[in-house]
Amino acid sequence: MEQKIFHGQFKPDELAQCLLVHFNRGNLEVQKIGSGDNLAVQIKTRDQRTSGGETALGVNFQTVEDGVSVQVGQQTWFGIAASLGVSALAAFRNPLNLLHRLDDIAQDFEYVQLTDEVWRVLKSNAEALGSGFELSERLKRVTCEYCLTANQVGAPACIACGAPMGQVQPFTCKNCGFLLNSLDKFCPNCKRVV
Repeated sequence: MEQKIFHGQFKPDELAQCLLVHFNRGNLEVQKIGSGDNLAVQIKTRDQRTSGGETALGVNFQTVEDGVSVQVGQQTWFGIAASLGVSALAAFRNPLNLLHRLDDIAQDFEYVQLTDEVWRVLKSNAEALGSGFELSERLKRVTCEYCLTANQVGAPACIACGAPMGQVQPFTCKNCGFLLNSLDKFCPNCKRVV
């Protein structure tokens, strides 16, 4: 399950709504479950689809301080794999059968890219709502390791005791927005090197 934090002054419902608008079309249907600070969206194939195999993907939204945490679950692949297997078997028996399965194959490849498309839609809509991976004003304070006085981010020395502040300066992961400190070599959320 992949998780990202979108920092900004918006609600989970606003991000969930962009998925409803973008994916509730063609052979896909979208269902929103819950409301308020915790909600989920399920994207799945319609029961009466015209092509492709079956798939489903769950997306969870939760309000966190200064933004919204988004978790995208594991996509179900069995229906896609079965549909691609039928296409391969049909092509093996008679290559001309492949022409009759082109719609199914195209739909299956679109489903394979569903998780990536969800992240693209969420990122672009979050940016349109004012999100970024920059720290909010509330988080732009650091505590001196020696005297525990609050200081502004970027201050070279503590305003109370004069101790150097270099080791406690926070920043966010460029990939997922997780809050990190200067000692972190990799993001504990997305496991990427910082």
